[in-house]
Amino acid sequence: MKHPDTRTGAAGQAVSSRDFPPAPLHHVTWPLVLGLWVVLLLAAFLTSPHQQSPHNPVPWWLMLVFGTALVPAGLASMLAHRAITLRAGQLEVSGALLFSRRVPVTDLVLDKARILDLDEHTEYKPMLQLGGFSLPGFSAGHYLLRNRNRAFCLLTARRNVLLLPQRDGKLILVSPEKPQALLDALRGR
Repeated sequence: MKHPDTRTGAAGQAVSSRDFPPAPLHHVTWPLVLGLWVVLLLAAFLTSPHQQSPHNPVPWWLMLVFGTALVPAGLASMLAHRAITLRAGQLEVSGALLFSRRVPVTDLVLDKARILDLDEHTEYKPMLQLGGFSLPGFSAGHYLLRNRNRAFCLLTARRNVLLLPQRDGKLILVSPEKPQALLDALRGR
């Protein structure tokens, strides 16, 4: 966990920032991305004409290797971008490059916040993706949960998930490496 960082805001006031790293990705997520690249590479080799164009100095097989590598490289960059930050009285959760949520801590119902295991409390598992990105062991974005509540999720683990209810009835589900430290920091504000 990073130590608090102090920066100056627009009005010249000190703004403290504290990062809470998400839990590591499931052990199957990275091999899945690599396996996808191998499948794409095999499909490209089996379906390509295997002919070198006289106008193209780059070998055809090299184009296939780098062309198919774009998909797993994009997925890897999306998986690598995940952050949970407490800054200037706001909780900022972002994942998969495209999905982020910024909520004032005062909008969270912290007395009902809790740490849970999604294997035991299956009603909080994401059921329907409303706008998000998912791979086995990773979920980021907006989801409809099994209990029919809407939630913004950044899940890299199914155990030790921090459930944060909002005053508007929506939920935030995050899986920080140390959920109790994040909950204590939120309650300490």
